[in-house]
Amino acid sequence: MGADWLIPDWPAPAGVRACVTTREGGVSQPPFDTFNLGDQVDDVPAAVADNRARLIRNLECQPAWLRQVHGIQVTKADPHRVDEADASWTDTPGIACAILTADCLPALFCHRSGDRVAAAHAGWRGLAGGVLEATLDALAVPADEVLVWLGPAIGPAAFEVGPEVREAFVRSHAQADSAFRPSENQGRYMADIYQLARIRLAARGVTAVYGGDWCTFSDPRFFSYRRSARTGRFASLIWLE
Repeated sequence: MGADWLIPDWPAPAGVRACVTTREGGVSQPPFDTFNLGDQVDDVPAAVADNRARLIRNLECQPAWLRQVHGIQVTKADPHRVDEADASWTDTPGIACAILTADCLPALFCHRSGDRVAAAHAGWRGLAGGVLEATLDALAVPADEVLVWLGPAIGPAAFEVGPEVREAFVRSHAQADSAFRPSENQGRYMADIYQLARIRLAARGVTAVYGGDWCTFSDPRFFSYRRSARTGRFASLIWLE
């Protein structure tokens, strides 16, 4: 794998592999420099194809890309098609569930038995809409047998939102209020997307949750849409050996 990629620190069972790419190691030119894997951000298609080929050579598995739309649709990962969905799952070795982000929350799931995995793209709309819960439903295993790792996303010191975002979460989970604090800008809030994810997972009985220690906005290793609207996407992937 790439020398500067992240490897999740979590007690996943043997045979479950996961990683998060960074901006380094690719061929894309600014502002997509260099390891952009997103094919819908106006980067040169040949550069994206080259970067994805490099990814495959490093992983020795086939990523199943999605056409992400900030929804809650979950599909079975298939590297031979690009489904419109924001999460995927697989029980087939050698196929990687792949999520592209640049501030949104990537969440990786695995069953304690090590026989199925999933990945979800959770921007605030998808998170509030229930994409994590939909992914759990697709895995079709008891919640207390699921491990979740929260990958790099925008941190609570940088994620300013309007009152409608707070309302969307508090409406379904009153305890979500604790994930918001008033911003310096009157009427707005700073939101902790990691805490919001943990609250929703705990409500479904998932307490084995790891990760959540980064801020894509402040960490230059990662692409960040809020830092620069014209930018690339990094990938979070999980697969079975």
